[in-house]
Order: sequence, then C-alpha cells, then structure tokens
Amino acid sequence: MAEAATRARDTLAFFKIVTADVERAEAFFTGAFAMARSNQVEGPTFREIMLTAPGGGFTLVLFQWRDGRALQSGSLHGPIGFVTRDFDASLAQAIAHGATLDRGPFDYGGGQVAFLLGPEGHEIELMARAGKAAA
Repeated sequence: MAEAATRARDTLAFFKIVTADVERAEAFFTGAFAMARSNQVEGPTFREIMLTAPGGGFTLVLFQWRDGRALQSGSLHGPIGFVTRDFDASLAQAIAHGATLDRGPFDYGGGQVAFLLGPEGHEIELMARAGKAAA
C-alpha cells in the first residue's frame, strides 16, 4: 500500500551536474541536444541553470560554485543519457558542439550506443533503440 502511494507521489524530475563553467556547459547542452533554459537560480555561493529537454518532462540542472573551487570527477555516477531517432546526426551534432567520442559507437540490442565526454568531461551516453531509427 505504501509503495503504491510513493509511486503516485514521487516523480523523477531532474539530474544535477556540477560544472566549473556554467555558461560553457549551457552552450554545449543547448547546442548539442536542443535543450532550452527554463530557469536560473542565483545564490551567494552558487549558480544554477535549469535546462529542459525538447518536449519537456526532464530537467538538467547545471550547478556552479561561485568560489572557483577545484572540481574532481568522481566514479559514483553514471552517464547522462540521451535517446535519439537519428543516431548519426545526433552524434555528429554533439561532437560539433565540443563532445569527444570516448567509446563506440557499437551495436547494442539491435540499436546503437556511443559514450561521449562533454567539454568538461561529463560522460554522455547516446543511444538509438532498435526499431527507432529516423524515417
């Protein structure tokens, strides 16, 4: 009973990444994946820019500390995942906006997948599911 109430109450709404240059990160995600700024929050010690995916439903929060602290890439997180109907075009667009190919592309379950690194090293997984190719 409590599990059903939790499912009805809770919704995955955003994913937050820490970046050293919030403007650079925004330019990358808006250019490479057609995301759009939906909000911005400024605090005395931080800045956040919220980007929404085309069609809504998901928000990527770009977080930057104002004190210029050094950032370390950790290993306790997975990639930011994007599913596409046109794998080759999306891969080329991401690379044109500053991503580098880390692994792949390779076939995966009848679809395609590649792992990219964004301009600041955030891992991105680009996937085209089987049967979801562009018309």
